[in-house]
Amino acid sequence: MKTFIFSLLTVVSFSIISNTANAQTGDSLLQQASLQACVQYSLEHQPVIKQSLIDEEITERIIKGKLADWYPQINLDYNLQHYFKLQTAQFAGNTVTIGSKNTSFANLSLTQNIFNRDVLLASSSKEDVRKQSQQTTTNNKIDLAVNVSKAFYDVLLNQLQVRLLDSDIVLFETSLKIAVDQYKAGIVDKVDYKRATITLNNAKAQQRTFAEQIKGKYAYLKELMGYPFEADLQLYYDSVQMQQDAFIDTNQMINYENRIEYQLLQTKKHLQQDNLKYYKWAYIPSISAVGTYNLNFFNREFGKLYSQNYPLSYAGLSLNFPIFQGMKRTQEIKQAQLELQRVDYDVLAFKNSVNTEYQQALAAYKSSLNNYIVLKDNLALAEEVFNTIQLQYKAGVKTYLDVIVSQNDLIFAQVNYLEALYRVLTSKLDVQKALGQITY
Repeated sequence: MKTFIFSLLTVVSFSIISNTANAQTGDSLLQQASLQACVQYSLEHQPVIKQSLIDEEITERIIKGKLADWYPQINLDYNLQHYFKLQTAQFAGNTVTIGSKNTSFANLSLTQNIFNRDVLLASSSKEDVRKQSQQTTTNNKIDLAVNVSKAFYDVLLNQLQVRLLDSDIVLFETSLKIAVDQYKAGIVDKVDYKRATITLNNAKAQQRTFAEQIKGKYAYLKELMGYPFEADLQLYYDSVQMQQDAFIDTNQMINYENRIEYQLLQTKKHLQQDNLKYYKWAYIPSISAVGTYNLNFFNREFGKLYSQNYPLSYAGLSLNFPIFQGMKRTQEIKQAQLELQRVDYDVLAFKNSVNTEYQQALAAYKSSLNNYIVLKDNLALAEEVFNTIQLQYKAGVKTYLDVIVSQNDLIFAQVNYLEALYRVLTSKLDVQKALGQITY
């Protein structure tokens, strides 16, 4: 007779229903939430991911705003003035007033950038700026997927623990009934059924503890997913697949380029190279084509102000070149070179940290996997011992103390086995993340 844990873990699938929320239906809710469905839901609804996508749109608008300076810049200025007292000036020894009481002008100007280092930087770095924004979103998605997966497994573990204890409580109630019947028949004293009562009460207390923990773990999973707190969430998992998922090839080598953090550093390096070019371009004059057309109106009488126009127009080139700035440009170039060199050390430091991260994750995985295999064997042995002693106790061969010990061993083996399965699954996620195998 196998215990409940084997029937639970060898069926094709199982589902877990949250007891912490009221049932609701809606297009945005998951009817059966597999691990993949929970991760996908979180990527579509988690506020952090939505903010990252908005940041991408903001970045795109910033790029287009910077590139707009390549287009002709057309401006119109209009002015209307009435002088209550005209300006007085000395001319040929005489004091005269100059100007007109009413003046107005309109200035239509056009500027076309030919060389401008600010606009040139925006043009040369636009793809890297876009990439950096997209890679940041990808990094957030990877972190979220790992956290949701761990929370998903944690809920499964807790729910399985409750179900196991539900099954154990049924066994303990049966044992208690047998102990009471034997006491009433005068076969044993009252110590046996008191021990049975203690064991049953301990199992019920532990079951209640696990049941209360589920509420908090469901709340955390829903928070990570961006799932409505008041809605039910039914988790589904292929239990056979879950056990198969515990294994991973431990001989894989690190490929730094697979890590999104490495890709972000490479993008940062490209942007820093563009920044260095920007400071070097400071030695090249800024050049633009300019043109203007002015409408000028003067008249002493306001009603006749626009009766006569005195236009002015011209076109030309504008060149701006700072000749000496106190070695400012030289220092900015040296600063940019040092910042570029610093990125190289960021890459080196990242590689070292990834090596450490992978070795630690791999060690934790191997330890968890070994523990999982050992505890799986222990569970089978504990089950066999419990069933044998139960039969021997009913036959009067064993004392009830032996039954209590075997029951405690079985509960301990069951709980440890499930915790070992959870640890090996979560440590596998850490290995996959270290290898850069979790991608979006």
